[in-house]
Amino acid sequence: HVQLQASGGGLVQAGGSLRLSCTASGFNFILADWYRQAPGKQRVWIASITNSGSTDYVDSVKDRFTISRDSAAKDTVYLEINSLKPEDTAVYYCRLNPGDAWGQGTQVTVSS
Repeated sequence: HVQLQASGGGLVQAGGSLRLSCTASGFNFILADWYRQAPGKQRVWIASITNSGSTDYVDSVKDRFTISRDSAAKDTVYLEINSLKPEDTAVYYCRLNPGDAWGQGTQVTVSS
């Protein structure tokens, strides 16, 4: 049973940046995804990265979000968010495969 630890969220002003982390100790994942769930809305996929480094993004974030993987540890995936907007306010979740493991979510709140 894989346990994920997500961190890095917080309260930031619009225009700021954050780097979210998701770690599954000792787990060498094949595919990692980030999702987010805004208040009152469904959880939506925003980015993914494979173990070979291929990335994909939903169109609405690809110019401000960067997904990456720790090159050394291999068990941590990051989501860097730049030029934060109030509409980025959400709980951000990571998901790792194989195993369809979900992290507990980390809250990002952007003030205008």
